[in-house]
Amino acid sequence: MLARQRQQAILELVRLNGGIRVVELVRAFGVSDITIRRDLETLAERGLLAKVHGGATVVDPAGIGSTDEPGFTAKSGHQQEEKRAIARRAASMVRPGTAVALSAGTTTWTLAHQLVTVPGLTVVTNSVRIADVFQHAGRPDQTVVLTGGVRTPSDALVGPVAVAAIRLLNVDVLFLGVHGMTARAGFTTPNMMEAETDRALVEAAGRLVVPADHTKWGTVGISTIARFAEADVVISDSGLPESARRALAEHVGELVIA
Repeated sequence: MLARQRQQAILELVRLNGGIRVVELVRAFGVSDITIRRDLETLAERGLLAKVHGGATVVDPAGIGSTDEPGFTAKSGHQQEEKRAIARRAASMVRPGTAVALSAGTTTWTLAHQLVTVPGLTVVTNSVRIADVFQHAGRPDQTVVLTGGVRTPSDALVGPVAVAAIRLLNVDVLFLGVHGMTARAGFTTPNMMEAETDRALVEAAGRLVVPADHTKWGTVGISTIARFAEADVVISDSGLPESARRALAEHVGELVIA
């Protein structure tokens, strides 16, 4: 294998798993420790991955670490076309008269605008912004349950108050907004309290649907919400790389490309 081919394969492994150790790469490619470290140095110099002690991790294009939490406004301007396509596909899965949960996030907020036309919904959410979408629609046949809790920079309501409210409820389907997803870490968030609240939503739902645009792939938040195997459906867009499609298709119930 040529050095360039090996480096491309290394990059695919890092993006697939979120990170990898030098010893694993030595075993995988049958080359020396020094050769792998040189490959990682080359890829790091090109800005394609980040070298860490003993290995390498993905590079967040926005320069965001695993505990950094962008605000709602900062995130809402990104991938708008992709989010609208994903939201339309997600909305087509919702039948009139069902109980749905929407976790906080810009993709789920976009989905909320699609769901205001579905009659008879009961909506459970930990997002004031999502609740406002339904409030402004003014449909008397829709019921909105807002969990309460402590507000995060991304406008999620989290903490023990939110968790206690959610644990009293049962919904047909949860649409879970995520900060990132990798095969190793699953679906993640940079806020540990939000992860706990989101896990309560997962437990309350009959089905789990994750609407996530392609930029979420390879990004890792500090706390895992759910593993890939827990998701019934993941909805993404055509920008999702082929390696990510293979990993998701292998572990989730269904992968949908909007």
